[in-house]
Amino acid sequence: MIMKLFLFLAFYTLILLENLVVGFSDEASKFDGNADRKALLALKSQIYETERLALASWNESIPFCKWKGVTCGRKHKRVTRLNLRGLKLGGIISPSIGNLSFLRSLNLGENSFGGTIPKEVGMLFRLQRLNMSYNNFQGVIPTSLCNCSRLVTLSLMSNRLVHGLPLELGSLSNLEMLILSKNNISGKLPTSLGNLTSLSQLAIAYNHMDGEVPNTIGRLTKLIHFQISVNNFSGVFPPVVYNLSSLRSLSVARNLFSGNLRPGFGNMLTKIEELCLGGNFFSGDLPKTISNISTLTRLSVSQNHFTGNIPITFGALHNIQYLGLDNNSFGNNLVGDLDFLSALVNCTHLQMLDVGYNRLGGELPIYVANLSKALTRLYFGGNLIAGSIPHDIGNLKNLESLGLETNLLTGRIPTSLGKFSGLIQLFLNSNRMTGEIPADLGNITSLEALYLFNNSFEGSIPPNLGNCRFLSDLRIGNNRLNGSIPQEIMQIESLVNLHVLENLLTGPFPKDVGRLKNLVVLSAANNMFSGHIPETLGKCLALEEIYLEGNAFDGAIPDIRNLKALTYFILSDNSLSGGIPEYLANFSSLESLDLSGNDFEGMVPTKGIFQTPEKFSVSGNGKLCGGIPELKLRSCPQNVTSWARRHSSNKKKIFIGVGIGVASLLLLLLALSFLVKRKKRNGAENTNNFLSNTSLDPFHERVSFEELRAATHDFSSSNLIGSGNFGSVFRGLLGPESKAVAVKVLNLQTRGAAKSFMTECEALKGIRHRNLVKLVTCCSSIDFKGNEFKALVYEFMPNGNLDTWLHREEAKVSVSHSRPLKLSERLNIAIDVASVLDYIHSNCHDPVAHCDIKPSNVLLDDDLTAHVSDFGLARIIDQESFINQVSSTGVRGTIGYAAPEYGMGGKPSREGDFYSFGVLLLEMFTGKRPTDEVFVEESTLRSYTESGLQEHVLDIADISILQGEVGNKNMSTIAECLKLVFHVGIRCCEESPTNRMTMAQALAELVSIRKRFFSSQRTRL
Repeated sequence: MIMKLFLFLAFYTLILLENLVVGFSDEASKFDGNADRKALLALKSQIYETERLALASWNESIPFCKWKGVTCGRKHKRVTRLNLRGLKLGGIISPSIGNLSFLRSLNLGENSFGGTIPKEVGMLFRLQRLNMSYNNFQGVIPTSLCNCSRLVTLSLMSNRLVHGLPLELGSLSNLEMLILSKNNISGKLPTSLGNLTSLSQLAIAYNHMDGEVPNTIGRLTKLIHFQISVNNFSGVFPPVVYNLSSLRSLSVARNLFSGNLRPGFGNMLTKIEELCLGGNFFSGDLPKTISNISTLTRLSVSQNHFTGNIPITFGALHNIQYLGLDNNSFGNNLVGDLDFLSALVNCTHLQMLDVGYNRLGGELPIYVANLSKALTRLYFGGNLIAGSIPHDIGNLKNLESLGLETNLLTGRIPTSLGKFSGLIQLFLNSNRMTGEIPADLGNITSLEALYLFNNSFEGSIPPNLGNCRFLSDLRIGNNRLNGSIPQEIMQIESLVNLHVLENLLTGPFPKDVGRLKNLVVLSAANNMFSGHIPETLGKCLALEEIYLEGNAFDGAIPDIRNLKALTYFILSDNSLSGGIPEYLANFSSLESLDLSGNDFEGMVPTKGIFQTPEKFSVSGNGKLCGGIPELKLRSCPQNVTSWARRHSSNKKKIFIGVGIGVASLLLLLLALSFLVKRKKRNGAENTNNFLSNTSLDPFHERVSFEELRAATHDFSSSNLIGSGNFGSVFRGLLGPESKAVAVKVLNLQTRGAAKSFMTECEALKGIRHRNLVKLVTCCSSIDFKGNEFKALVYEFMPNGNLDTWLHREEAKVSVSHSRPLKLSERLNIAIDVASVLDYIHSNCHDPVAHCDIKPSNVLLDDDLTAHVSDFGLARIIDQESFINQVSSTGVRGTIGYAAPEYGMGGKPSREGDFYSFGVLLLEMFTGKRPTDEVFVEESTLRSYTESGLQEHVLDIADISILQGEVGNKNMSTIAECLKLVFHVGIRCCEESPTNRMTMAQALAELVSIRKRFFSSQRTRL
């Protein structure tokens, strides 16, 4: 009985305790659930929603477990998952996130969250999956994350995280995926990552990490995806990677790895499907054993230094889809270099083949047409492939892009190309092709880009091209095309770039040009167009650049006042007349306006671009008046705002004007006659009269010796910024405004210095260009010792001269710049110099040869815009003028830059400047002076560059270019750009003057290169 009572009491006690525990548990659950709700509301309070109210359900009237993105556990009603991915949320993450202690999965990806990652996330000890990718998180990866020991997936991709990886990451032993790509993480890979033996995916691409890959990575035997591309890792190909036999995807592209790959590469990594090694400095032969990797679908070794032949064994890669071998040194410029193509016929899944910019020679074999029918992209550009394009290439009907540019191809364009119904891009430029452009190209209605420039095509432009309704980029310049532009071309409303320059095109420009609503660049320079420029041009509202120079257009400038985006407007060397439209002064985006060599009349505006003589030119228009004082034009008649507005019927005023003009001309002739006689009587006084008593004085103010002495602190050595053949240059602060100037003091004891002074004054008197150094004033006086003193005062260029930038280690003066010039900056400078040379050769009133183009005579302003200086050896071309008389002897330029014919007594000429510019261009991009000690016997900078193009262009490039561009552009793009620039330099400095590329041609080529690789405008990357 007692026993039964005891059992009853025990049973009752257990039931009572259970009820108490359950009740307590329910209360606890209710309390903790309330904590989760508060944590979520605190989180919402720091979030803003950019488009819609995605978190509208997060309110007191709805249970938090039913809020959008919230998932709770079934038993305890605690938040276990929070998924806010892709809701377009912004703001910061509240530290209250750490109170969601039951959270197992947190997904905040694809939003715009900023701030730092809260360290409180490390309190979520149950967390298994954390995704905060594609946001704007900043700061470091908090070490507290390593407290989440159950983490299986950690993705912080595409944020702005900085500094190194926490060493404590190695404690996350359950981690299978670590994705940190596309941040700003620096430092080295921690050796502790070798402890993550469960890791199957490690992605740290697109960061700033450096050093070598640690050996501990070899412990990650389960690793399937290893991506460390686009960093600064160095050393040889990581030896530990050879041990990761489970790898299916390996990308080490765009780092600083070097050396050879092991011959047995393909026997070690036998499961690889994607192998990306491009953009490094690997060299030697490409291992033939790679063909043993039967699983390989993608192979990219672009932009390296691989040599030898492309292995024929690659034909065994039956699953290969993408094969990128471009920008190496494959081949030997010989027949047989393309034999590998016969083996690739077996690769029936091949979709992309790029062997461009190597050393492949020989002719394009017929069996190229037998390649995979799945091919969509095929590139052979930038080699030395000769012969004609096989007619049957049209069999590759699925091609979307075909690149055969910059080779030695001859013959005609095969009509079979018209079979490419899906072709989007066709690049045949810069070859030696002839014949007519086939009308069959008009059958390629999907075409978006057609590059045929720099060939010898002739005949007319086929009207059938008008069928290419999606064509946005049509470049057929630098050929021998004739006839007119078909009206059908004007119906391609998708056109963005239309380049027909340097042809033999005639007739009026199509009036329907106004239909090209998307046109950004119109380049029709140096043809034989005539008639009026169409009025409808003003309807092309997207236009930014118009190049119509070197034609026979007449009449007035059409009304283009609505082209508000216009940056370049070049109309020089035509027969245009009428007034200069005043509305051009309102174009705030206009950077260059050239109206020289026409027949414009009336007043030159004085506002907007017309206030900056470096940006516009109106020279060679004898009927213009007014304008800013620097133009030195005659004053306009009183009570007339614009000469062009005067009514032609007012004969009396015309006669008076003509009479005044004739009288002025006579007075000018008398003055010049007097000057010549006075020069003969008294050569010693000629210089001062030249500057002060004649119409040749180009200056508004003159300065005294005392003013210059004060401005330069008595010509202190601390202000010395350079020296040359005829004197020294000092920095100074001139006048009450303390204007920064450069004062060139002539050493009159040096033979030719006085003549150089007069020559430079005369040369700069009548020419104005944005890239010419501005001569502010001059001084011809007596110093405090009674000696003759002469000085030229220029606008100060704060970035010194180009020579000190190119050869910083040799610079003997203090320079503020501590970095090398970027590729884009060098290209901009080259264009600046070519632009001013083209101007003084062809577009100013009296064509001038500079005669001393070299880096030290190229000055750089605040934004690295180049200004050509030192016209002390300049000569007016083909004229017996004053400038020729004062500088008729000793014109030889500088050793290394002077044209060969100058050494044999040849006269100064445009061709001499072509040569000097070519040498300058090669020096700018190789980093070697023409007088470098490596050039011995018959070796020259030109031959060095020419031979380097046949090897590997990156080997001859200035190493500082490559260092400056790593991470900005891939090596393939850099190599392609450099190769084109070097071609221009080589063609400019041909031995024979008649074979040299002109400045107009060089300028057009360089501008085209800049547009292709950077942008249509000046680019400061």
